[in-house]
Amino acid sequence: MSVTQESATQPLPDDAPHILVVDDDRRIRELIKRYLSENGYRITTAENAADARAKLAGLEFDLLVLDVMMPGESGLELTASLRISSAVPILMLTARTETDDRIAGLERGADDYLGKPFEPRELLLRIATILRRAKAQSAREDDIMLGEARFSVSRGELKRGDEVIRLTTREVQLMRIFAAHAGQALSRLDLCDNEAAERSIDVQINRLRRKIEIDPRNPLYLQTVRGEGYILIPD
Repeated sequence: MSVTQESATQPLPDDAPHILVVDDDRRIRELIKRYLSENGYRITTAENAADARAKLAGLEFDLLVLDVMMPGESGLELTASLRISSAVPILMLTARTETDDRIAGLERGADDYLGKPFEPRELLLRIATILRRAKAQSAREDDIMLGEARFSVSRGELKRGDEVIRLTTREVQLMRIFAAHAGQALSRLDLCDNEAAERSIDVQINRLRRKIEIDPRNPLYLQTVRGEGYILIPD
């Protein structure tokens, strides 16, 4: 099936949330597209599940607005399939508002459910809520909390409150290794590329402790495991 190219026409920032609207009713697609575009969202549309899959294969989306009742693969079936490998937030739209249908959508992994007909402003509020919740969840998964210190894995940034604590490139590398194996003891060789570099690990760990710990001599978060190496124990 060919992929239709329906997208927002007015210019928006590149970091504006990108939403895929999937509905077999062209009129509804265009109404949602126009309204959300006017409220700061980048919009791509799809007319059915196959069209949606083609768009998903080539583009990144922050949220799907997905109709339940579509010919061919239904919105419920598409949601269940996507949840096997994707955590993209999904807001389901349907004219069927019975409790069993809402539960069916949520059980398959939808984040929220809005019955047709709906007020455009309610759609906007629900989308904003879902995106805010997803952003908060992403931030929690990305940040490693170490008492008053916080390490952002994606940014390679260590902060204590609003103060940014400078890390060297090697210290960022070490923190990312520890973050990926939090709670797991790592040997000196696990933390470096070769045996020559292994000899400098203790010095680098001591420097990191001075930046992370309140009392580097009695570390709470970057601890030594006798006979094994080091372990990061976040909050």
